[in-house]
Amino acid sequence: MRKPRMIGQTVLFLVMAAASVLMLLPFFWMLSTSLKEPGAVFLFPPQWIPNPIDWRNYTRIFEVLPFGRFYWNSIVFAGSVTLLQLVTCSFAGYAFARLRFPGRDALFLGYLATLMIPGQVVIIPNFILLRWLGWIDTYQALILPNAFSAFGTFLLRQFFMTIPRELEDAAKIDGCNYFGIYRYVIMPLSKPALTSLTVFTFLGQWNNFIWPLIVINRVEMNTLTVGLRTLQGQYNTAWTLLMAGSVLALLPILVLFLFAQRTFIRGVTLSGMGGR
Repeated sequence: MRKPRMIGQTVLFLVMAAASVLMLLPFFWMLSTSLKEPGAVFLFPPQWIPNPIDWRNYTRIFEVLPFGRFYWNSIVFAGSVTLLQLVTCSFAGYAFARLRFPGRDALFLGYLATLMIPGQVVIIPNFILLRWLGWIDTYQALILPNAFSAFGTFLLRQFFMTIPRELEDAAKIDGCNYFGIYRYVIMPLSKPALTSLTVFTFLGQWNNFIWPLIVINRVEMNTLTVGLRTLQGQYNTAWTLLMAGSVLALLPILVLFLFAQRTFIRGVTLSGMGGR
């Protein structure tokens, strides 16, 4: 019995290793292209290891575009939306998970139903509202429409329901009100779920292309996703610069996931264990 099990585990490991290599190939090609000279991009057979290596693409991207400004805009946009969603979703998730009020479950069901509405449906109404407020080409237009999330509320609500109610009862005996329970009991115990929501939200907003493209007109207000798109023309694309910019844009996501990996996986796992 032990030998067939070892063989099965070995085969599974080899399959997973091969799948991992296939998944990493596009990233390796992106890094390779970012280090090539412009004429070496279309050589056949393709060069996986550039010869010579051209590091100047990483400095040239700052000369061709206001890349530092794009980077800052993306950090402000993704960071602010992530922070606001942590606040709004944790409040809403706490209310749906721990408070009892008439129509709670029906309201939560209606809230979840909004997940079935395609995001493209609300683009025009949101744009009209922002234009009426005079917020086009501002950080408010980028951030505020994305400050709420039904998915984030669902994720945190499921996690909050796994926290024993005895802890909440003990806090009430000690004199805590609902906000005190939220602050001193629920939030400290919810770091895995909050980390998961942070990763999901930051990644989604960092890669958001459609919304910044619609509400931003000035070049200096562009995010990375829209700014890098300007390197692609109708007849020509600066592939080496585009790949260099993409590598730099990938760094914050890698750093975030590396630091939050263990807590992120635990939060995703536990958030599906909630009961009613």
